[in-house]
Amino acid sequence: MSRTDRVVDGVTAMILDGRLGPGQRLPVEKDLADALGVSRGSLREGMRALAVLGVVETRQGDGTYVTALDPGSLVSPLGLVVELQAAGHALHVHTVRRLLETEVAGLAAAGARAPGADLGAARDAIAQGAAVLAGAQAAGADVDHEALLEADQAFHRALAELAGNPVLAALTDAMGGRTARHRLTRGVVEAGAEARTQREHEAILDAVAAGDVDRARIRMAAHLLAVEDFLQQ
Repeated sequence: MSRTDRVVDGVTAMILDGRLGPGQRLPVEKDLADALGVSRGSLREGMRALAVLGVVETRQGDGTYVTALDPGSLVSPLGLVVELQAAGHALHVHTVRRLLETEVAGLAAAGARAPGADLGAARDAIAQGAAVLAGAQAAGADVDHEALLEADQAFHRALAELAGNPVLAALTDAMGGRTARHRLTRGVVEAGAEARTQREHEAILDAVAAGDVDRARIRMAAHLLAVEDFLQQ
């Protein structure tokens, strides 16, 4: 095991056994290096690795702290992995995204009828996409593909939040955000793809709002399979 790995594993163990908690300041550099049995140089390398992983953050002039350890921060590095994989394995990445978001749709439908459930953000995203398409048609102009992509991402993000699982929401956001360029390309080169996407979003939201878990999953799976079909072609 490298000294950097020893630092990462040591600090992680301190968090897991309760010696360090979210938002808590780490011991001063000399004491922590001694406790972990590494040099200060190795400790700094380990801290940089932990910072990239979203586990710690350095505050200028105030030391190093454990982050809030929220799923979004911890899953964030996965986005880079997804982006790099997508260069040669785009279809594989989108398949994983479909599996995750199919479950998101089911969970969102299951929770849609619960007290306090709010579909407002999803409906707003649907309305945003519809407005972009209608505006282009009325003006006889090209569709604003970037604006439609923003509406697309907002819709999927809203469903992930509605699913009520912050880890799943963070994973789907990482997968969806880093694969967006493939959906943008499809919208540009495949005639009618964006209008179909809009209709599919509306059908998914209808199923979610009705609390129809099976229909929501099927609608989402079919929706995302269309992107995979495009990539295969």
